[in-house]
Amino acid sequence: MLNNVRTESKSTGDVQYPLDNSCELTTLSVSDLRNTNLKLSTDDIHVWHAKLEDPLVSPLEGYLSQDEHIRAHRFRFKKDRNHFIVARGLLRTILASYLDAEPSDVQFSYAEKGKPALKVTCGNKTINFNLAHSHGRALYAFSRNRELGVDLEFIRDELADETVAERFFSQAEVATLRSLPPEIRKEAFFNCWTRKEAYIKARGEGLSMPLNEFDVSLVPDAPAALLRNHKDPNETSRWSMQSLPAEPGYVAALVAEGHDWQRKHFYLRAIS
Repeated sequence: MLNNVRTESKSTGDVQYPLDNSCELTTLSVSDLRNTNLKLSTDDIHVWHAKLEDPLVSPLEGYLSQDEHIRAHRFRFKKDRNHFIVARGLLRTILASYLDAEPSDVQFSYAEKGKPALKVTCGNKTINFNLAHSHGRALYAFSRNRELGVDLEFIRDELADETVAERFFSQAEVATLRSLPPEIRKEAFFNCWTRKEAYIKARGEGLSMPLNEFDVSLVPDAPAALLRNHKDPNETSRWSMQSLPAEPGYVAALVAEGHDWQRKHFYLRAIS
């Protein structure tokens, strides 16, 4: 699948991810990607973890399109602008390795509600992808011929509030949250939040789908699952939902069509 890269079981060398025994973590640098033959089979989902580091701004900024440059410079703060540039530049770099193309040649289209996709002109429309970034970290997921969504959240104490849960979560989720011991409610809150966000991103709904129209599991150590879509019972069999390993202080989730796939993890470093 990969040429001239290292495969490690659980550690990138500078970040520890709590992968289970069935997962491998392949570590590459950004420069590795230009000389790597990435293969993505129809039964694989590739999950990429990365830091949005300032040294990457200069080498990646030149890959961005004109509209991405315009979006980047709308950010008021330099930190946010740099994070956007690196996140988009890394997306282009990874996609270019799958497509055997130049990062600057990758072209995107956007669905009615904003979900990005590859343009048909890129020659390989079968690659689906989704990305999320939070507090200097980024998460990407890639598949062939199946929709998917990811979410990554930095755990913020002020967000994990019962008032927020009552506003955005379903009645069943709020009831479950209230039933849990106080010491695990924050973790449960972010389990719920990331799983719901990943689901609406997989569907391409954006903010148009109310978060209280479906139920997800949230109890820590219980399997991630879409429990119910209040308007379409068939949705629970259409989608798979999984928690993703993340650095301490972060929570992540993945939702993908079907159940006949396996997950592979990659960690992208700034330098070799």
